[in-house]
Amino acid sequence: MAETSVMKKLGPNPTRKEILANWQPEDTEFWEKFGKKIAKENLYTSTWALVLSFVVWTLWATIAAKLNAVGFNFTADQLFTLAALPGLVGATGRLFYTYLPGLIGGRNSAFITTALLLFPLFGLGRALQDPTTSYDTFVILVSFIGIAGANFSASMANIGFFFPMREKGLALGINAGVGNLGVSLIYLTAPLLLGWNLSGLFGPGVNGLYVQNVCYFWIIPTALTLVLIWKFMDNLPMPKPNPKAMFSIFGNKHTWLMCWIYTCGFGSFIGFSAALGLLVSKEFPEVSFSMAAFLGPFIGAGIRPVGGWLADKINCGSRVTLISLFIMVAAAVVSLLGLQAHNFVMFFASFLLLFLTTGFVNGASFRMIPYIFKDGGKSSLVTGFTAAIAAYGAFLIPKLFGWSYAAFGNVYMAFYILIAFMVSTIVVTWYFYDRKGSGIKC
Repeated sequence: MAETSVMKKLGPNPTRKEILANWQPEDTEFWEKFGKKIAKENLYTSTWALVLSFVVWTLWATIAAKLNAVGFNFTADQLFTLAALPGLVGATGRLFYTYLPGLIGGRNSAFITTALLLFPLFGLGRALQDPTTSYDTFVILVSFIGIAGANFSASMANIGFFFPMREKGLALGINAGVGNLGVSLIYLTAPLLLGWNLSGLFGPGVNGLYVQNVCYFWIIPTALTLVLIWKFMDNLPMPKPNPKAMFSIFGNKHTWLMCWIYTCGFGSFIGFSAALGLLVSKEFPEVSFSMAAFLGPFIGAGIRPVGGWLADKINCGSRVTLISLFIMVAAAVVSLLGLQAHNFVMFFASFLLLFLTTGFVNGASFRMIPYIFKDGGKSSLVTGFTAAIAAYGAFLIPKLFGWSYAAFGNVYMAFYILIAFMVSTIVVTWYFYDRKGSGIKC
């Protein structure tokens, strides 16, 4: 077989720098000989860095329920507000982080955004050891943790450029799906760290709890990840971002409709993940929940690729999304009934089903976007924008729970509002995308 032009240009023993400067993943010979190995190194490192980002982004949710037990005296509304702030910062940051790889390079952006996580981890570790630390100080530090949530957009914007079209979907699915598992990982490890006496390293505990451990421990893998990023990731030449192009999607109603649908999926996933520990400690203080808290986020993140696969299998993302939304509403109603009956088993089982349906909605609805927006560039912009908007769920749901407790003395009104939102999403999905005559098959 004759050599392709890019292979002739590179010669028999090109340097890594030369390979990157002539990156042609669609060229089969180039891909098999040079591209695949480099792309996979970047993917695996990027995926782990994204796992770490989701760990840090939702780390505060595992600590918040323990604050008053170690000497602080915050109200339920204050605690839920603190749990919500990382979501607000992370979602807003996603609108800007999307452009970082194009501006400074993929490896550089991954290194800088990961290094920034060290500051809030160290600052919160110190603040948690002093029960006189003010609420305002925690607002600043917890908000700073929110930058971890923005890393998703930079990571996704970068990794797709390494892979040929035939493998982009799988690569992005691995990066996003495995990255989401960071939420489950922090819920799994936090109970162990909270009870682990590492006072010689991280300082003494209070009432058998070592809340600072959860922050200080993750400084170590964060520092090690910086080494991995520098060694195994690369800066690919990519087109410079054009923020003005973003405005072209705002006039299209489908941009906002997909934001609505994806917020119901991912916004619920990340919002419930942020609020679940506090909700259980408030409603079921007699239940030892710590070691089970990881299950919901684990199920929601793990099933997300299946949602996308199923949508491909039946060639109808809107149908998978619609059916999942119906089940989501039913699960939310049963969760509310479990709360009203003070039945933990009923509440938690239905809440796990709720997480399961968010995973299906996330995977299937993301598959809908390229079928609605045929232009690849516009599709990419809409995907990034919807991911940013949906991330506000990490702020809105904990804040909604806190408001409901403050205004009504219970969380029922928050569930009524969320159920109404889910029902409206069913109507939007059916009317615009799944009914006969909608004009769009996605």
